[in-house]
Amino acid sequence: MPGSPGAPALVCSGVTVTVPSASGDLTLLDGIDLTLSERRTAVVGLNGSGKSTFLRLFNGLARPSSGTVTVHGTDVARDVRGARRRVGFVFTDPLSQLVMPTPVEDVELSLRGTGVPRARRRTAALQLLERVGIAHRAEHSIYDLSGGERQLAAFAAVLAVEPDVLVLDEPTTLLDLRNRGRLIELLDGLPHQLLVATHDLGLAATAPRVLVLHGGRLVADGRPGQVLPAYERWCADGFPQERAP
Repeated sequence: MPGSPGAPALVCSGVTVTVPSASGDLTLLDGIDLTLSERRTAVVGLNGSGKSTFLRLFNGLARPSSGTVTVHGTDVARDVRGARRRVGFVFTDPLSQLVMPTPVEDVELSLRGTGVPRARRRTAALQLLERVGIAHRAEHSIYDLSGGERQLAAFAAVLAVEPDVLVLDEPTTLLDLRNRGRLIELLDGLPHQLLVATHDLGLAATAPRVLVLHGGRLVADGRPGQVLPAYERWCADGFPQERAP
């Protein structure tokens, strides 16, 4: 399923990722060829299917063993810093990216490099936390926050740097039903290009394009109404490549 002609795109050309293991090289991704220009793309797959590795390609946290990855024209391997300026990444575990004692301080830290004057950073940070629904927890220790509140704080900190692309790895895993709905509503209103890996098929269904990864390979690519029912069948009955001939 090709992307929209002329739109800024995330591109993988012949991408394979292998890593050494005790029994020889382990293939995490195998021959990925994609052009993603939709405003939102969801990625689904079983644990170990390669979803997180695929997402990490776009900000240089994972490097292709062969092939190329570009973000809106920037070759990630040649210009990691340039790619990371374009790509904001929200990890599954928010504690891996929250570095300051409180949410408001963490968002203020993100704002330092954006040109927001120091005198306005606290106000701007509080506005971002209000946007994600946790301004009332702005001054609390991140260790006193729930997992879902930490996730929303990390999301606000990434929004602060105004990236062109938002990559989210399992963004609803830690959220309760109310905050899940708030996050989906927020994503709907963002102008960014979004790439979201998720086990939440309701969230995946809100994207115009869904990718299915299995065993490091792209096994389906299309509209959610076609792809997600097939994925659910494969989860129950086995993926086609796993079945005996």
